[in-house]
Amino acid sequence: MKIISIQNNKGVPKYKQIISSVEKAIEEGRLLKGEKLPSINKICLEYSLSRDTVMQGYEELKKRGIIYAILGKGYYIKSTEITIKQRIFLLFDELNIFKEDIYNSFLENIGPNAQVDIFFHHFNAKVFQKLIDDSNGNYTKYIIMPTNLAEASSIIKTLPVNDVFILDQTNPELKKYPAVYQNHNKDIYQALVKGESHLKKYRKMILIFPGFREPLGMKMGFENFCKNYNYQYEIITEFDDRKINVGEVFIIPNDRDLVRVIEKSKLQGLKLNQEFGIISYNETPLKKIVENGITTISTDFQAMGEIMAKMILKGKNEQIENNCSLLIRNSL
Repeated sequence: MKIISIQNNKGVPKYKQIISSVEKAIEEGRLLKGEKLPSINKICLEYSLSRDTVMQGYEELKKRGIIYAILGKGYYIKSTEITIKQRIFLLFDELNIFKEDIYNSFLENIGPNAQVDIFFHHFNAKVFQKLIDDSNGNYTKYIIMPTNLAEASSIIKTLPVNDVFILDQTNPELKKYPAVYQNHNKDIYQALVKGESHLKKYRKMILIFPGFREPLGMKMGFENFCKNYNYQYEIITEFDDRKINVGEVFIIPNDRDLVRVIEKSKLQGLKLNQEFGIISYNETPLKKIVENGITTISTDFQAMGEIMAKMILKGKNEQIENNCSLLIRNSL
C-alpha cells in the first residue's frame, strides 16, 4: 500500500505533496494512529528527492501534531485530526484582564483550523527558557511576550526564525521578527501632551514605577514629557503609605497601587480632581465608574489580538505599533 505519491509536473512543491499524501492516507483510513510512516531514506530513493525535502514535509506534519518521531526508529502517526493546519504556541507573561482580551480576540480571529496552546512565564527567565526549549519544533507558529527579560532575545533566537511573532513589547534585538507591540515611550509622551491642558493645575507629577514588570519606555516617555514641559516630577518604586500632597497627580501603571492611592486619599479627606489627580494605565470597565471615572492611558488590547491573528493567517512579516489613547475622565 503506497502512502506517498509524488508528481514531478504537478507545480506543487514536493514537500507539500508529501504532506498531502499523508493527510489523504489518514482521511481514507489507510493510515491509523500509531502506524509507522515510510522512512525518509525510502522516500528519497523512490522519488529521487533530497533528504531536506522529505524532512521539510515530515517536520511540518510534526509541528501540526499529526506525526511524531522516535529516535532511531522513524516517524509514526500521532493524531488523525488533519483539519488543524496551525498549532500555535502562545507565551504570555501573566494572566490578567488585559491579556484575556488579547487572547479571546486572537482566538476569535484565528479561525477553527488552529490549535492554540497558552503558557505563562510570570517574568521568570528560567521558566521562559524551559517553556521555549520544550516547545521547540512542536508548533507551526510561536507568539511570544518577551516583556523586559534580559535573556529573552537570545532564547527566542533558538526557535525557527520564520515561525516567531512578538507580542506587546519588542526591542532592537528582536527587530527581525514580525510584531504587534506597544511603543510605551511614545504612547505615554503623546498621551500626556494630549492631557496637558488638564495637567496644568497640578504642581507635581509622580510616576509609580516598580520597574520589575513595567516597560522601561514608560519611564523614559514620562521623564521626557516632564522635562520638555517643565513639570516638577518624581518617580517612586512603590506608593506604600505615602502621604498625598495637594497639587500632586499620580500616573499609576499597576491597579494595586491605584487602589492604595484612592484609599489613602479617602483617609486624608482629599477630593479627587480638585486637590490631586490620577492617570491610570490600561482601560477596564470598572475604571469608567470608580470615583466617577478614572482617566486612563490604554492601548486597544482586542485590536492587538485581531491584528496578530490576521498577520499569521495572511503570512505577513510586519512590525505594527498598536494604537494607544488617553481617555480623560473625572480623575484628571
